[in-house]
Amino acid sequence: MTEPQGWVGPTYVRLAELLAAAPAEAWDAPSLCDRWLVRHVVAHVTMPARLTAEQFGAELAAAGGDFTALSDAVAARDGSLPAEVLLDQLRAPLLHAWRPPGGGAAGALSHAVVHSLDVTVALGRPPTAPPEAVTALLDQLTAAEGAVFGVNPTGLRLAATDDGWGWGNGRLVRADRGALVALLAGRVLPDGRTLPRR
Repeated sequence: MTEPQGWVGPTYVRLAELLAAAPAEAWDAPSLCDRWLVRHVVAHVTMPARLTAEQFGAELAAAGGDFTALSDAVAARDGSLPAEVLLDQLRAPLLHAWRPPGGGAAGALSHAVVHSLDVTVALGRPPTAPPEAVTALLDQLTAAEGAVFGVNPTGLRLAATDDGWGWGNGRLVRADRGALVALLAGRVLPDGRTLPRR
């Protein structure tokens, strides 16, 4: 099995390839992240390619220690960077090696896969993460029974339409693996489906 960090780079590189080939208006399409356009998601995930640890610390202090406020501020500001700059940052080895504080390789993979799906599911495109990475994240999130993102899949049977993956018992929820990850990450799918909150 590939070490989780090994899937991060390919996920971001393929996301860059997808966006480089997409119409310009795709950057201004709504993502699955509440209030964020596609460009905001890309600006968010590429922060480690732009900000040193010292710069990040200063940004966090300016946001009063509130990471959500910091994320929103940086996404709004840096989402206006030229697309080519953001695409280059998606391809940066520094980003591919980054691990969130306390999250390790598993946290880096979750960050890359979930946010790439925020873009691809919203745009109706297949995941850019390797299939094994999407399945690994499905296994990780269901093992935690939805607690990571505050959803409650109790009483549901999750079934992937693009392979034989399944989990749970109860009311059937069928979607491709990428959409199932998005649901387990607390997102609302373009068709309006979401999972109950805890």
